[in-house]
Amino acid sequence: MTIEVRPATTGDDDLATIARIISTARPDDPTTVDEMRWSDATYPGGRRFIATLDGGAVGVGTIGRIYVYPPTFDALWGTVDVLPDARRRGVGAAVLEAIRAATVEVGKSALHIPASDGRPDGVAFLLHRGFTEYERAAMVELRLAGLARPQIEPPAGVRLVTLDARPDLVPGVHAVAQETFDDIPGDDPMAAGDLAEFRARDVDRDVIPRWGFLVAVDDATDQVIGYASLAFDPGSSTVAYHDMTAVRPAWRGRGVATALKAATIAAARDHGLERLYTGNDIDNVPMRAVNARLGYRPLPDWLTMRGPAISPGPADAIVPVSGGA
Repeated sequence: MTIEVRPATTGDDDLATIARIISTARPDDPTTVDEMRWSDATYPGGRRFIATLDGGAVGVGTIGRIYVYPPTFDALWGTVDVLPDARRRGVGAAVLEAIRAATVEVGKSALHIPASDGRPDGVAFLLHRGFTEYERAAMVELRLAGLARPQIEPPAGVRLVTLDARPDLVPGVHAVAQETFDDIPGDDPMAAGDLAEFRARDVDRDVIPRWGFLVAVDDATDQVIGYASLAFDPGSSTVAYHDMTAVRPAWRGRGVATALKAATIAAARDHGLERLYTGNDIDNVPMRAVNARLGYRPLPDWLTMRGPAISPGPADAIVPVSGGA
């Protein structure tokens, strides 16, 4: 049994291999070649690795900037994915060592790697290798088949418009993001970035439909006070997630967020989507309550695991965990 890990190229063949392995190993969080090319163009500097077992591609590792944290943040986002039939053979450990070494090369000291309560073996794999739970998001989903169109009831003095109808509101949406990102519950404050970065990441991507981007406006001033947006799962036209729901602090507690989310649900239903899902930090009680009122049902929690970029010890690279990657 021979395990080899090599840097991936940006050619179509390697990217297609990576997309296939990730989407098979982690079907609830798939990717596509187009998604990876968007990432490379918007946040250059990421790296990918392909692992082979006796010559066949069975594993993938990636690292890159954590989009909503500034470039100075001490950690990179990482992933380790191995096809089910190739697990428990040391492939995941070899991939992890490759992305750890690459993280050290660019001067970062930690990795953040996603995991799910629905895949406990993956959590155990990371715990065994020096990672600890850093953040936990309560995931929920809403099946749209047969769902009655929700009532959309913004508070008095507030109107909802789509970004499709009012593209001029993007700077106002960005201002809301700048005001609200840093108070999203979590271990570190997030940053919206400047207008150009915000547009590239949260507005102008092909997976973000303008018809599903709702903006709440103060009737008296035409000022943006909140927004909610959808984003399609990579490669899907029927499944989307709530990319963001944000309301200025001064307008919270009046039903703006509920109206925005209801409007995105209605838009998704009207455009033939089958399922919506979202996740919120477990400490984000107000938004989780909004989700519950709108009929969302629980999914396994989504975890961010944080670990050192330098392996805790040499045995870490060679001792597989039963059921791990």
